[in-house]
Amino acid sequence: MQTAWFSKPVVVSVGVTGSIRHLSNTQQAIELLTTHWRDTGSQKHQSALRACRRATSGDVAADVARQAFVEAAREAHILLE
Repeated sequence: MQTAWFSKPVVVSVGVTGSIRHLSNTQQAIELLTTHWRDTGSQKHQSALRACRRATSGDVAADVARQAFVEAAREAHILLE
């Protein structure tokens, strides 16, 4: 498993206090998607998790995973644009 780096960090606000996090790679995105996500059952969440895992194995480009993560974060209302 490899760390796939995003071309640009994704900035999200998480937790009760709204802590701001800058995610730069698929490992950070997977950690957030699996441990700190509010709506884990949505299709966009599942697509983002799958894309990030595929990027860590080299099956898809990191920025494909980044875009899937951005869409899931936007749906969850945690993306800071």
